[in-house]
Amino acid sequence: MYGGAGVHVSELVKALRPTLDVVVRCFGAQRDEPDVFSYLVPSQLKDANPALATLGVDLQIAQDVGGADIVHSHTWYANGAGHLSSLLHDIPHVVTAHSLEPLRPWKAEQLGGGYRVSSWIEQVAFESADAVIAVSNGMRQDILRCYPKLDESKVSVVYNGIDLTRWKPVNDLDLVRSLGIDPTRPSVVFVGRITRQKGLPYLLRAAKQLPPDVQLVLCAGAPDTPEILADVQAGVAELSAERSGVVWIDRLLTQHELSSVLSVATTFVCPSVYEPLGIVNLEAMACGAAVVGTATGGIPEVVDDGVTGRLVPIEQIQDGTGTPIDPDRFVADLAATLIEVTGDPDTANKYGAAGRERAEKQFGWDRIAVQTRRIYDSLV
Repeated sequence: MYGGAGVHVSELVKALRPTLDVVVRCFGAQRDEPDVFSYLVPSQLKDANPALATLGVDLQIAQDVGGADIVHSHTWYANGAGHLSSLLHDIPHVVTAHSLEPLRPWKAEQLGGGYRVSSWIEQVAFESADAVIAVSNGMRQDILRCYPKLDESKVSVVYNGIDLTRWKPVNDLDLVRSLGIDPTRPSVVFVGRITRQKGLPYLLRAAKQLPPDVQLVLCAGAPDTPEILADVQAGVAELSAERSGVVWIDRLLTQHELSSVLSVATTFVCPSVYEPLGIVNLEAMACGAAVVGTATGGIPEVVDDGVTGRLVPIEQIQDGTGTPIDPDRFVADLAATLIEVTGDPDTANKYGAAGRERAEKQFGWDRIAVQTRRIYDSLV
């Protein structure tokens, strides 16, 4: 389980279970958890295009959903299962949108013709759903723009949340040092998958302008394609040849490890060109880190500019890629903002404290569960 959607499902299920019977049907190997059932790709499709392999899992899930009062799917991977379950078993289907295929055209690099299949699955599921949940107001606007046939009264906003008992400041300096990070030096920390939407190449360019004492810590893995991985490897190699303090951790960190890294960060950075909300921003805030994020998608609904961190302006080409109209300007603005925040640790600490407080007040999973349950109750 990884990524914002995976975290959302895991935490939402835990928050719903005290008052609702929830059965989880998911991809992958069997899991040792009550009422959680996992499904593998059928052997006949193990070498198929990933989109067809996904449909193979969806068909198995749809068959087993019988007896439920409602089905709730997250991401296009499960949207096919949700839509087919609704038709097969005559039950309402709720979709939560964590991203949109029309706004991720680079996925064609990974899926080939399967991208047209994934886009078709998502469109049919959204336009047929009984309710659609957007994780931010920015995402809601994107949904209605991408799927104009959708009745806007069906689209509600329920933010992502954060488990504040797990995500909190952690003081483990020995662990941080073992990861190659010097806790006595200022640091900019990035956490995310290696994918076009996360904007990592722009960050690598901006990092060339950072003061020599500032570390760049990249917790980055799970590349979408060999090509994007090669781009990042080249950028990191070039940067490392010019300056010290470039730390690339390419494995999935444990929650304790990541909390420790975020807790010593002078600032967390989210240079995404597409981000419906960004749970990782909430995780950083909960650990007391200032956040520098792109002013796109749902990020401005999480980062309070000048209070919990800073927003970097961006003008984007409206072709679905999120590409900056002026990439050099975006890189310069990103660099200037990072220099500003890392150069003023007292203000960065104030941003971090305010971020923790904002996470506590607005993004607890108990609040998200109540809002989600209200949508369920309106349909059954």
